[in-house]
Amino acid sequence: MMTLKDVPVGEFALIKKVGGKGATKRRIMEMGVTRGTEVMVRKKAPLGDPLQLSLRGFELTIRKADAEKILVEER
Repeated sequence: MMTLKDVPVGEFALIKKVGGKGATKRRIMEMGVTRGTEVMVRKKAPLGDPLQLSLRGFELTIRKADAEKILVEER
């Protein structure tokens, strides 16, 4: 499996597992990033941080460090 950080721009992925601990994991899941959710990587900043995602009908921007904790399966 790969992490969300590794998904190329314009590609879709399916969330398989949200890693991390405590408040960080809870915050990510409260934003709608949960197992089974399909996401598309819309943009990456020039140095790769942050990433802009499309999921559940809205846009979400997350840090690269958080994206590394999310395991995905490429579609």
